[in-house]
Amino acid sequence: MPEGTGDEQKQNPSSSADDPADGPADDSGDGTGSAPDDGAPVFPQYRRRRWRIIRWVALGLGLVLVGASVTVWLGYRKLNHNIHTDTTTEKLLGPPALRPSVVPIAYDAENILIIGSDSRDGANSAYGDPNGTARSDTTILLHLSKDRKSAVAMSIPRDAMVQIPACQLSDGSHTKAQFAQFNWAFEFGGTACTIRTLENLTQIRIDHFMVVDFNGFKNMVNAVGGVQVCLAKPVDDPDSHLVLPAGRQTINGNQALGFVRARETLGDGSDTERMGRQQQFLSSLVQKVESNGVLFNPTKLYPLLDAATSAITVDPGLNSVGKLYDLATSLKDLPSDKLVLLTAPREPYVYDTNRDQFQQPEANELFTRIRNDEPVQVSGAAGGASPAASPSRTPFTSPSTSPSTSPSTAASTSAPASASTAAAGAVGSAASSSAAAAPTPAPGPTFSGRTANQDICASS
Repeated sequence: MPEGTGDEQKQNPSSSADDPADGPADDSGDGTGSAPDDGAPVFPQYRRRRWRIIRWVALGLGLVLVGASVTVWLGYRKLNHNIHTDTTTEKLLGPPALRPSVVPIAYDAENILIIGSDSRDGANSAYGDPNGTARSDTTILLHLSKDRKSAVAMSIPRDAMVQIPACQLSDGSHTKAQFAQFNWAFEFGGTACTIRTLENLTQIRIDHFMVVDFNGFKNMVNAVGGVQVCLAKPVDDPDSHLVLPAGRQTINGNQALGFVRARETLGDGSDTERMGRQQQFLSSLVQKVESNGVLFNPTKLYPLLDAATSAITVDPGLNSVGKLYDLATSLKDLPSDKLVLLTAPREPYVYDTNRDQFQQPEANELFTRIRNDEPVQVSGAAGGASPAASPSRTPFTSPSTSPSTSPSTAASTSAPASASTAAAGAVGSAASSSAAAAPTPAPGPTFSGRTANQDICASS
């Protein structure tokens, strides 16, 4: 009944249409009072705004992640594209059985040959005649111990007189075997001939190689913001375009190139002096990379990687950023005081004092220690007076010389062909005796050299 209904509404106000329990009277937002459809979710205005913000933030983060991934991928692709791969050298070296074997004690150690090419092709034409032939201005054998807790960087004298074997060329022809200075092997037969010559000389198996050019070297120096060097006196070298004051200073890429290549106006003008200066520079470069936070700062690391990958030609075993990264990370626990830099012991060649020959038995002793992955101890500063010029300053102290090394001592004063034959025999005998030796390395001699943590201005 109508009257009863009105009385009931007055007695039960909770049943009013305005009761919140029955929902809002008008949630349409248009003021018409129409109610939302049954089952439709009801969101207050602030909740809609919150979800709208979350959606935009999520979309923005997604775009950032996609952009970062694309950037990383493009950067990785560019670095990989920078690297030049030499697939010919491995073929020219021939079957592994014809190369030095690795003694069991040295399994997992790595020997990487680093060749500084003085080719004037392309961007390097500013440094000389672009029509000239390329020679290995600098050759360094980098030995990484099997536990990656130590390393040896041994410079090979470019003027050392050695037996260069007959080498196969990429066109199928062969060079003739000849007795000549070491860096001519690169001119005659490229990287493969250099490796074959060094392996025959030292009986050390080369696992990988890198050929570095001029332009790439200076770009790497610039990428780390320059490298410190120390000069005892000012230098003005018009040939290398190098003008520097005396003392400790930071040099850029162009200056660094002149610093490591100059001969006549720095020190005594010898190639031995220059190799010592190169070792000083490398140790300073290592210190700069460690102290400058380069390896953990992407803004500094990428320019260095870009310069480095653009500068090198490598074998297939090192021809990607991933492979180079694996090599680099394997050395993360290598302290700089365990990175040894030295020159293979040398002395003036008996028939021409403008050339070198390897000093025996010291050279074979060093080759044997590297071949067997034994520690190499150094004392003094690299780049001092040559052993021949000042024998008393040579800190090499050798244990009693075995009969297997005595022929190479006599070889240093014999005719060239006999010298190379005797030296090769001595090295081969040393390799055989070392392979049969006990795995515990005996206390060895001390060679003239430096460690990578040595201050560049420290006196010897």
